[in-house]
Amino acid sequence: MTLPVSLDADAAAAVLAWYDRHRRELPWRVPPGEAADPYKVWLSEIMLQQTTVAAVKPYFAAFLSLWPNVGLLADARSEEVMRAWAGLGYYSRARNLHTCAKIIAERYKGAFPATEASLRELPGIGPYTAAAIAAIAFGQRAAAIDGNVTRVAARLFAIDAPLPAALPAIKAKMIGLVPAARPGDFAQAMMDLGATVCTPRSPSCHICPLRALCLGYASGIAGSLPHKAPRPQRPLRRGAAFFVRRQDGAVLVRTRPAKGLLGGMVELPGTGWEEDFDADLAVKQSPVRAPHRKLDHVVAHAFTHFALQLEIYVAEVPNGQRAPNGCRFVAAGDLDKEAFSGVMRKVLEAARKSAATAWAD
Repeated sequence: MTLPVSLDADAAAAVLAWYDRHRRELPWRVPPGEAADPYKVWLSEIMLQQTTVAAVKPYFAAFLSLWPNVGLLADARSEEVMRAWAGLGYYSRARNLHTCAKIIAERYKGAFPATEASLRELPGIGPYTAAAIAAIAFGQRAAAIDGNVTRVAARLFAIDAPLPAALPAIKAKMIGLVPAARPGDFAQAMMDLGATVCTPRSPSCHICPLRALCLGYASGIAGSLPHKAPRPQRPLRRGAAFFVRRQDGAVLVRTRPAKGLLGGMVELPGTGWEEDFDADLAVKQSPVRAPHRKLDHVVAHAFTHFALQLEIYVAEVPNGQRAPNGCRFVAAGDLDKEAFSGVMRKVLEAARKSAATAWAD
């Protein structure tokens, strides 16, 4: 099967017509015909990186209630931003978000730059995010290629090279599809199409507006595309976390360095996370000298590049215990206000459930 010469125009028209009938109502989208707010577009796109729409919605609403514009976000304290982001994951996004807000407020006087190239210069904004903001917020003819759009394009053009090797071909094809009129709607339409119709498994080809143009559908291989190169197995790292509680209920915590994995997040003190972790030496690395008890529960967590298993040690210390350098005690009632990462919330939950029994024995 060969595609018609007018594929680009036909595909764009079909997708936009479908979008006008079936567009998702999302809190960061504006009604048809209204201009998008660059701040809301940027905030939502940063939050949506590797995160589902359902997970982002409450965080987006919370950020807007705290910081309704980029200037207010720029003026916020970093601890406040990290606390509001806690639980959403990929915490470098929050650090970059805050840094980016400061740059926009100071260098650009609160007005977002409007081109892909200028947006790419800002922290936390990569090729996809820059294209999405440029298209949606500023009407630029830019190809915003996320995971959903990658899948639609691979099927539409029957690109059978595995990802990520197929990405240059997909980008070249998608640039040709973007219409000069309504590029922002087209970008959002392609995202919606991939999220609701051209899904990873069992795509609903019978209702797809691109079915008549789709080489993957015509060849009977749409459901198998895009091909993906095998993922290397994640290495396993192990470590220990120390739940040190004073008799008044306060718990010892510390803040991770600003840069690096989970930078700026709050955690229970612990050992390093290592592939050759020596459990026999773990308790010697506790920040306080006190009798420790190892819990039976092991917390497992998957990061992008490695898997993690954390053992948990609990200890109770007198009220007069001073926090070691780099640590602080937080009252039990204030723990949920701290910017704990997802893995630390798992540790804290396990320690809370098990510690009382462990100390009572």
